[in-house]
Amino acid sequence: MQELNGQVAVITGGASGIGLALANRFAEAGMAVAVGDVEELALDAAVEELRGSGANVYGARLDVSDVESMGRFAAGATDALGPPHVICLNAGVASSRPIVDHTLDDWQWVLGVNLWGIVHGLDAFLGGLIDRDAGHVVVTASVAGHTSHPGIGPYNASKHAAVTIAETLYNELAALGSRVGVSALCPGFVNTGIFASGRNRPEHLVNRLAEPPSDEDLARERAVQEWMAANAKDPSEVANLVFSAVMDGTFWVFTDDDHRDAISRRHNEILTGRNPSQYESIGQTALES
Repeated sequence: MQELNGQVAVITGGASGIGLALANRFAEAGMAVAVGDVEELALDAAVEELRGSGANVYGARLDVSDVESMGRFAAGATDALGPPHVICLNAGVASSRPIVDHTLDDWQWVLGVNLWGIVHGLDAFLGGLIDRDAGHVVVTASVAGHTSHPGIGPYNASKHAAVTIAETLYNELAALGSRVGVSALCPGFVNTGIFASGRNRPEHLVNRLAEPPSDEDLARERAVQEWMAANAKDPSEVANLVFSAVMDGTFWVFTDDDHRDAISRRHNEILTGRNPSQYESIGQTALES
């Protein structure tokens, strides 16, 4: 895509973090932006911020795990702004504990947002892009889609799925000769609220069976959040990388090289049939990076 001015960008999970940075970056390029998010106060603040910068904005509460919510959002965004051109399927949550301690509610929550949110977004928007033979889909995956750090099993599963959905879609569109582009965004450590995403967990999926976090768990969580605030990449830097990928038609978007060795090691283990080598937990990796 070489001309974005006057076009429409849709961003799920767009009220904070990478999503809000994407909305600001596309608005800066002259695009109208449709922002959907489940967190209403943050959504209201994001819409106000974007309008204050002069952007043409449509904002609506969106639960990406709910196909009807996605349908209402897609219809509202199209009615308000016109047919979308850039679709950023960005909403994401995380749950942290060993797989044996994860409940079915944990799995339903994480996969509902991180996997079904992508599926619902594609169902709502992809057909229109293909019919118009123009546009770009950005799937927010993660380096967790290329590694298997302990303690975040549902998140890893969802992000591996996100990577292969994006890659499969890219290959299918290329085989069709379509001009619709696809990018897989695979962030490393970015200063977002992903580790506090439980604040938006729906009531019916609250994990009532889990043990409350210990003082040690809470202290570790605070330490990781402090490290992220001081060391992780700013979301605006990620948004610039995504913007360039959309303009250039680049598929893989990695935000840094910090995880290259771990990804390469895993690929080599697969090719040579070796057992997986042990990863540290993602929090320990952050603190020791």
